[in-house]
Amino acid sequence: MSSDEEREEKELDLTSPEVVTKYKSASEIVNKALQLVVSECKLNAKIVDICEKGDSFIKEQTGNMYKNVKKKIERGVAFPTCISVNNTICHFSPLASDESTLQAGDMVKIDMGCHIDGFIAVVAHTHVLQEGAITGRAADVIAAANTAAEVALRLVRPGKKNKDVTEAIQKVAGAYGCKIVEGVLTHQLKQFVIDGNKVVLSVSSPEVRVDDAEFEENEVYAVDIVTSTGDGKPKLLDEKQTTIYKRAVDKNYHLKMKASRFIFSEISQKFPIMPFTARDLEEKRARLGLVECVGHELLQPYPVLHEKPGDLVAHIKFTVLLMPNGSDRITSYPLQELQHAKTIEDDADIKAWLSLPVKTKKKGGGKKKKGKKGDKADDSTKAEPMDEAEE
Repeated sequence: MSSDEEREEKELDLTSPEVVTKYKSASEIVNKALQLVVSECKLNAKIVDICEKGDSFIKEQTGNMYKNVKKKIERGVAFPTCISVNNTICHFSPLASDESTLQAGDMVKIDMGCHIDGFIAVVAHTHVLQEGAITGRAADVIAAANTAAEVALRLVRPGKKNKDVTEAIQKVAGAYGCKIVEGVLTHQLKQFVIDGNKVVLSVSSPEVRVDDAEFEENEVYAVDIVTSTGDGKPKLLDEKQTTIYKRAVDKNYHLKMKASRFIFSEISQKFPIMPFTARDLEEKRARLGLVECVGHELLQPYPVLHEKPGDLVAHIKFTVLLMPNGSDRITSYPLQELQHAKTIEDDADIKAWLSLPVKTKKKGGGKKKKGKKGDKADDSTKAEPMDEAEE
């Protein structure tokens, strides 16, 4: 690596205030987009229309930024809006022709992302289409995801290991009589990289191995928690439901079909790096062309996965910056009121994790502890539960 490249490499993490600003700007937009999408989740609303509104809002808001800079700054959707309902786990972002609508009592998982100059903020949230408090198993599965997310926020911190998080979130889900869904990964985020090499497994299993990793200061993570009242084993039911893809940058292949070449060149121009939805392509040709592109691994599909009918699935994902003064969770949305039957009051481990501080100084201008950058957190700082604390 030349010294120029090294300098480039160094400047583009959280030690640069400009980078932090871009993450924060992306997070403000995606948080507002999420708010908009939640407000659009109404009885009989068409799912594809809601997805469109989420994406359009992100495109519009990011389009208004950095308009007059000399160097073109890439910005926009980092992950297309997905609305996955009830036992559907993730990635449901249908094409325009799809007639699916939302119904009373539906448990809706919203998943979306925004980036500015490749600095990505992602968020997922679970919303139930009903008035009043959420009760029963629906409350349990959302509380499981939320508490696991709160615990993960406190364990994804410099010095801790990825496997500490895997063990903890499974224990939390179990306390609510739920399972963590297998195969969901918490990824490190880097500029233009939505699935960085450092990962946290949701469930450790003999089949899936990841390298042991330790979290470090100035890293950014998309903490991704999916819980289920079922057995937590995702199934692919219909490949035709897949509409989200990402260009596999390291793969090359000379496509045979004209439709494939046409669509691939469109993708390479419009979506060279970030995941995109087939809705944004010319639909008739897309169907045909995508098959060959995926077959030769030029595109990585994000399949729509399901639990068994009748199972409920909740999803919470947030972006966290591991800043010198503690963790900064930059994406979130307040939950509905939950009245869950299960309690974690008597679980000493979970209580201990939740009492870990997130920040090293109190919010509201409390005195900052004097000390060097690397000092340990001040343990008197109590965690605020996510339910009350709006970002």
